[in-house]
Amino acid sequence: MMALRLSTLVILVLVSIDIGHAQQPSATSLLMRIDHLVYATPDLNLGIDAIEKLLGVKATPGGQHPGLGTRNALVALGPSSYLEIIGPDPEQPKPASRRRFGIDELKAPRIARWVVKGTELEKLVSAAASHGVTLGPVIPGSRRRPDGVVLSWRYTDPNTEVADGLVPFFIDWGTSPHPSATAARGATLVQVRAEHPDVARTQKMLDALGLDLKVQKGSSPAIIATIDSPHGRVELK
Repeated sequence: MMALRLSTLVILVLVSIDIGHAQQPSATSLLMRIDHLVYATPDLNLGIDAIEKLLGVKATPGGQHPGLGTRNALVALGPSSYLEIIGPDPEQPKPASRRRFGIDELKAPRIARWVVKGTELEKLVSAAASHGVTLGPVIPGSRRRPDGVVLSWRYTDPNTEVADGLVPFFIDWGTSPHPSATAARGATLVQVRAEHPDVARTQKMLDALGLDLKVQKGSSPAIIATIDSPHGRVELK
């Protein structure tokens, strides 16, 4: 009888441990939700060269963003995530309003935003609002790849910047092929963390969105990515 009770106790303890692990979001689950990191630069070639020097991977040309005055180049960070290097497009006239991600004011490249995969974006925006987090309205986007394939997507407007960009915007690629499929390979995203002067407020908003991005105290807002590359493990911010 004593042996049976001990066996039952062991089973209960093991079940309890399993449930505890299941309830804890892992770094891996966060990485799987990340669609891309936005590496904004005042000059696209400057940004491409900086990433190649740091990672040892030369970014693949992405395409123009019509009417927005920008274009991009891409480095895959996994099977469904990538680094977007984005800067002014010299083939487009300067837009009437400021380019996204503070590109016009930048002096050097930086990770300006991070982007999370999403579906049913209108419901997501509504749910976020109910927790006091204001995401941008859902809008369409598109660009043409160098091979002529047109990519289209829907996303929460990146112009709505919350917590100095540490709250992400969300994107749904629908039936379009994911950009990581044709992006330059050789790099793998290992970890993403953040810094902000107001840790408590920023962390509360991320937690409300179910995003396990850890925020530490910092003198200025920053998104820091740890990446495995041909040049070894590096930090990009």
